[in-house]
Amino acid sequence: QVQLVESGGGLVQAGGSLRLSCAASGRTVSRYAMGWFRQAPGKEREFVAGISWSGGTTYYADSVKDRFFISRDNAVNTVYLQMNRPKTEDTAVYYCAADPRGDSRREVNYNYWGQGTQVTVSS
Repeated sequence: QVQLVESGGGLVQAGGSLRLSCAASGRTVSRYAMGWFRQAPGKEREFVAGISWSGGTTYYADSVKDRFFISRDNAVNTVYLQMNRPKTEDTAVYYCAADPRGDSRREVNYNYWGQGTQVTVSS
């Protein structure tokens, strides 16, 4: 079993920066690809960013490309999402997920989820 705990959410001004963390425990999470998703009020959960188990491959939704950056530190079993120049439309609950089977941009393919952390971007 894998446990994921997100932290770092809060209120941030548009154009500022914020870093989310996802601490993983349980099985050998360093061998899992990981992803960040988000869900805004009244909307479906959507893919934000993904990273391979080694950290060598990263990929992003077009809406956050060149603003958000995903990274990981397998020594401490933590994945990060650096949010630069956030916009008001980035306001959402952000979730990390682990161990995708198949298309890692699809939430249905992930086996493990955190409880989410709220990010609110003010104008």
